[in-house]
Amino acid sequence: MNLLQSADRRMKAVKENSILSFNAAANYPIDFIEFDVQVTKDDCPVIFHDDFILTQEHGTIYERRITDLTLAEFLSYGPQREEGLAGKPLMRKTKEGKIVSWTVETDDSACTLKEAFEKVNPSIGFNIELKFDDHIVYQQDYLVRVLQAVLHVVIEYANGRPIIFSSFQPDAALLVKKLQTTYPVFFLTNGGTEIYYDVRRNSLEEATKLCLEGGLEGVVSEVKGIFRNPGSVNKIKESKLSLLTYGKLKFPGLRLTTSLVLPRRPGVNSTGPSTLLPGKSRDVLRWPVFWERTTDQ
Repeated sequence: MNLLQSADRRMKAVKENSILSFNAAANYPIDFIEFDVQVTKDDCPVIFHDDFILTQEHGTIYERRITDLTLAEFLSYGPQREEGLAGKPLMRKTKEGKIVSWTVETDDSACTLKEAFEKVNPSIGFNIELKFDDHIVYQQDYLVRVLQAVLHVVIEYANGRPIIFSSFQPDAALLVKKLQTTYPVFFLTNGGTEIYYDVRRNSLEEATKLCLEGGLEGVVSEVKGIFRNPGSVNKIKESKLSLLTYGKLKFPGLRLTTSLVLPRRPGVNSTGPSTLLPGKSRDVLRWPVFWERTTDQ
């Protein structure tokens, strides 16, 4: 993820959520990349992390919700595919609310999910995060429309590529499992490190319950949530669910050990170490990890 105010150049090396960044990640020994998918007003799945996209014109900042844009409007932001054509300057709002220019060393244009299937190294699996606004209560008919648009592209263009679906939105995770049976679905959670109006998002216990009730394959937790509630690890394992983590980990005296995750290809079991590319945050999928205390400091 591009952290535009960071002093670390790696955070601004390549435009996040772009074809260029995905193929750069494919040069590393990884099995999956993760990205966020939203659906435009005219039902096209696009890859973009933030709920809103910002630009500046004559000193004025304009902000629009991704899902309120048509595909053509979405693609008009940032670098353009057509040589000599200038797109709208792309800005970004930081967590602190400051608006900064979205400037990286190696830029690339915005892309659709279809383009990712067509242009990204086919050996790399996709962990498709179904992205929804944390502050909106969605109606089921809207969720179904969005998920069907995503599934249409996946079914038509996956062509044997390993796929995982994940979402912080509980109803979206349950629905995508009901709408298809081919690909595994994971529920994303902060593990109680942040609190939301929907109680299903507020603990590992609720996440486990949701997975069991909906037939999901497992939980993807913010790693600090695991350390806040280590007893949940055994409960998840006993429930025959997979456990994956994301986030920064800085805990002296603890060692991560790997566990079985998912087949990289049908019929092939695989394990592997937790892997995170420099300057990335959940762009590369970590394997399920469990921890044990050590005396190393």
